[in-house]
Amino acid sequence: MEIFIILRLMRRSFSMLLRMMSSEQQIDLVLAGARVIDPETGLDEVRNVAVSGGRIAAVTSDRLAGDVVVDVSNRVLTPGFIDLHSHAQTVTGLRLQALDGVTTALELEAGALPVRAAYAEAAAEGRPINFGYSAGWALARMRLLDGVALDASAFDMFSKYQGAPNWRHPVGARDMARVLDLLEEQIHDGALGIGMLVGYAPDSGRGEYYAVASLAARLGVPTFTHTRFMSTEEPGTSLEGALEVIAAAAGTGAHMHMCHINSSSNRMIDDVAAAVDRARGYGLRITTEAYPYGSASTVIGAAFLAPELLHRLGMMPKNILCLSTGERVADAARLAQLRQEDPGALIQFDWLDESNPADLETLQHSLLFADTAIASDAVPLVGRTGETWPIADDVFTHPRSVGCYARTFGWLVRELGVLPLAEAVRRCTLLPAQILEAAAPAMKRKGRIQVGADADIVVFDPDAIASGATATRVRPSTGIDHVLVGGTFVVRDEHIQLDHLPGEPIFGRHRT
Repeated sequence: MEIFIILRLMRRSFSMLLRMMSSEQQIDLVLAGARVIDPETGLDEVRNVAVSGGRIAAVTSDRLAGDVVVDVSNRVLTPGFIDLHSHAQTVTGLRLQALDGVTTALELEAGALPVRAAYAEAAAEGRPINFGYSAGWALARMRLLDGVALDASAFDMFSKYQGAPNWRHPVGARDMARVLDLLEEQIHDGALGIGMLVGYAPDSGRGEYYAVASLAARLGVPTFTHTRFMSTEEPGTSLEGALEVIAAAAGTGAHMHMCHINSSSNRMIDDVAAAVDRARGYGLRITTEAYPYGSASTVIGAAFLAPELLHRLGMMPKNILCLSTGERVADAARLAQLRQEDPGALIQFDWLDESNPADLETLQHSLLFADTAIASDAVPLVGRTGETWPIADDVFTHPRSVGCYARTFGWLVRELGVLPLAEAVRRCTLLPAQILEAAAPAMKRKGRIQVGADADIVVFDPDAIASGATATRVRPSTGIDHVLVGGTFVVRDEHIQLDHLPGEPIFGRHRT
C-alpha cells in the first residue's frame, strides 16, 4: 500500500511540475483587464488575454506576466472585425479599415482575376490586415467577351471597362462554358468563392446565373451576389432580384450570399427579408450582409443609374455626387454626359433620405434582419491617391470605406440602442467567419477570443467609438485604441503603425 501512495505522490508532483513549466511559457503580450466578448462561447466578462506566436494563449481572470503588458481596463476587447465586402484593396485603403477595427478585409462581390496574381501582388507589397478574393464573374466576362487585359487590381479593371460593348449581354453555350471554366480555374488557384455582379449586367442570361450557382454547388464554395434588380417598380423589382438568388439556392443547393441587402432591397426590405427568412426555414443556405448608411457608392456607368431608370430607385440626378470633383449632378442630360465621358468614375448616391424617419426605419430593418453580417462595401480612394500618410485633404471616398464599424457601434449600439453590444460584435466577427469557414479553413480560427484562435483583436472604448467620415472628408474612426493582426499591433493608442504589415492571405480550400 505504501508504494502505491508513493507512486501517487510522485505522479502528482510530476503533474504540478508540468503545470509550472506550462505557466512559465513565454507570453509575448498581455492585454489586461478588458471586458472580453467572445461571441461563440457567450463570454462577456473582465479577463486578461495572453498572446504568443500570433495566437491567443490564455483568456483568464488570473494575473498574467508577459514581455509586454498593456492595461486595457474600461475597454471592450473582441475579435477583430471581418469585412466580407471591401473593394479598398490597397495598403492605404486597408490602413483606414484597420483604424475602423477591421483585421480581415475580403474582396468577394467583385472578386479578382486572375486571383493567383492578386494574391501574389498583395503579398509582395505587404498588407496591414488579412486579405482574400473570390473569382470575379464580371471580370471573367470582360476578359473573354471583350478581350480586356487581365489586371490584378480588380476594381480598377472593373471601372475601366464599364463601357466595353459585350460583357453585359447574354452569351451562347460555348461562351458560357468558357466563363465557367475560367471561374473554376480561379477556385483552384485559391479563390474563396464566386463574385456575381449581375446587378451591373442585368441583361445577362438567367441560365448563366443558374449555371454559375451549379458550379459553386459542385465545388462547395459560396457565391456573392449583387442582385440583378434594385427597384420598387414592376417588373424587375428588388424582390424579384432576391427571389432569383433564393431560386438558385433551391435549385442547386449552393450557398448563396446576398451583398448589401440594405441598398439592393431599396424600400422592399421587409418583403426581401421575409422571403429569405422563409427560405432559410426550408434549409436553404442563404446569408446576408448590410452596411449602416442610406447612401451608396459605385461607378457612374452602372446599368441601374441610367437617367431613364433613376425613377425606379426613387432617385433624381441630384441624388448623385461625383466623388473626385464634388459635383452634384444637375439633371438627366448632365448624368448622361458624365456616363459617356467616364463610365468608371466613382460616385456617391442617396438611395434614401437619412433625415427622413421612415427612411431611417427602412435602413434599420435591413441592419437588424436576423443573422445579417455587417460589411462595409468599402470603395477605393479617389483624388491624389498616392500611398502617403496622413491622407491628403483632396482625397475622397464614401464614408462607409472609413467608418462602417465605428458607426455600427456608435450609432446602432450606443445612440439608438437597437442592437445589443454583444450581438453587434457577433455580426462583425463570428458571423462573417462562419459564413466563410466551410470554404476557407483559416476562418475557423477567426472571429473568436479563445485559446488557439488567431490573435486578430480589437480593443475599443464603447462610450467613444464613432465615425466622423463624410463624403467630403476622409476622417479615421475614433475610440478604437488597439488593433492586432496575428498578434502584431497595426493600430496602437489609436495610431496606425506604418512599419507593420502583418496581413496574411486567406485562401479557399481548393487551392492547389
